[in-house]
Amino acid sequence: MSESRGQVWLLRHGDTEWAAAGKHTGRTDIPLSPAGETAAGARAADLDGHPFALTLCSPLARARRTAELAGVTPDAIDPDLIEWDYGAWEGLTTAQIREQLDDPAWTVWDDLVRPGETPGETTTEVGVRAQRVIDRCMPEVMAGKDCLLVAHGHLLRMLTAVWLELPARDGRLWALSAGGLSVLGWERTQPVISRWNV
Repeated sequence: MSESRGQVWLLRHGDTEWAAAGKHTGRTDIPLSPAGETAAGARAADLDGHPFALTLCSPLARARRTAELAGVTPDAIDPDLIEWDYGAWEGLTTAQIREQLDDPAWTVWDDLVRPGETPGETTTEVGVRAQRVIDRCMPEVMAGKDCLLVAHGHLLRMLTAVWLELPARDGRLWALSAGGLSVLGWERTQPVISRWNV
């Protein structure tokens, strides 16, 4: 029965200077800004005392520092939780990319990421990684226990789409603030968003 199922909690890392400036921040290992550290620390009260059977964290410093400030110790650093590889768009704002492409309607969700210093990823490829993370959590969730994932905005949005049995690209439909906390759960046996962007 659904009552016996656990949940997957999502914690997006706190703000960084690049994120605040609207730059696509994928694999570049940017530290938290002072505001990001404050927001991450504020999550400690939300997580304090909550038992997690499994806590997984992205390998990037901004996620690991968020976990530390939020008072959680990851059971594992999971490379599948690393942010979307933006390829040639890394470090650029949407406005800069639209100017480069001469396309005022461009969004990262609608266009294939072009290779740059890194090869870039499609939303489908990110979705495959997200599914692997969900699969790691499911034994605990089906046993009625909760899991916590500390990672990045676009990755967690696509993971949510995969949880809802939607294409990863549909993560474009909901925003996730820096330092935001969300919970994926169930209505009976239907995967749902239980809380979003707390």
